[in-house]
Amino acid sequence: MFSGVWMASTTAWAQYAGHISSFVADANTGQVLSAQDADLERYPASLTKLMTLYLAFRALDEDKISLDQLVPISIHAASMEPSKLGLRPGNYITVEQAILALVTKSANDAACALGELLGGGSEEAFGQIMTQQARALGMDHTTFKNASGLPDPEQVTTARDLATLTRHIIQDFPDNYHYFGVPYFVFHGRVINNHDPMLKIYPGADGLKTGYTASAGHNLVTSAQRGDVRLIGVVLGAHNNPQRSSIMANILDDGFAREGAPVVTHPLVLARASSSYPAHTVRHRRKTVRHLASPNASEVAEASLSTRHRKARKVRILHSSSVNAKVRLIPLNTRTVKKSAHRNKG
Repeated sequence: MFSGVWMASTTAWAQYAGHISSFVADANTGQVLSAQDADLERYPASLTKLMTLYLAFRALDEDKISLDQLVPISIHAASMEPSKLGLRPGNYITVEQAILALVTKSANDAACALGELLGGGSEEAFGQIMTQQARALGMDHTTFKNASGLPDPEQVTTARDLATLTRHIIQDFPDNYHYFGVPYFVFHGRVINNHDPMLKIYPGADGLKTGYTASAGHNLVTSAQRGDVRLIGVVLGAHNNPQRSSIMANILDDGFAREGAPVVTHPLVLARASSSYPAHTVRHRRKTVRHLASPNASEVAEASLSTRHRKARKVRILHSSSVNAKVRLIPLNTRTVKKSAHRNKG
């Protein structure tokens, strides 16, 4: 567990969208490098899916499920609000497709279906399993009620608890951590882009997850590595995506400086704003980073690489037009890949 003094717990319904909670720790040692209201109970939004994925990875390690195992889509799962793949009742996806849908699009229908599979057919039962696992990991201020993070007044966590969970994901499942860095995957012929802006704008970042609801604000968990130093950062309750990315970049920069890691320049130029919370403005090179406004009901698509950069990169594409997903390396260019629509009707 991370060291530190716990603050008095708030009530489960006390939320402060727009008020920042943040936390940075060394992933290897657990040393806390910075914390602001890190024990204030907050709504996790789609950061909930980190626990859904933790339990999926554990089930894979214990051979209780397999990557190519079929996940049935129930009426309940298909009814989830966006962001979603648009899965239909009675259809199936594979466990690996569900994992990829969670780490890229943050699909609520896929999260619910995966939770039902792991919970013996019941998302409610899976919520209890999630909470039990949280307690076992030392997440004493976290309660889960669903697999996706869609609003529930009793589903709460803290920045410190999320850092604890993230550290366990990295340490307990090193062979599965790479999923968080997948830039996109192809589902039924449509490209599903990863929502995480830090993968594109922050040197050394290789995952993990974004989250947004109106009551939670804009949330983000990031891990980044420079040399032998790996940090975990958590930002909860930001006003918008640019502010969230800016704060995360700033607290990680400060953390790496404290750890004596190499200084690396990046597109974000950070400036502290005079306010009661550490708001930041973002001035960026528009040809390198583009923030997309108007978040949807559950998750936010955020930054994209320039067309020239995307053409030049070779990326790992998972073609998932059938339940037997195949993996191959191909050049990413406009001839081979077209941007997907916001929703996939599956």
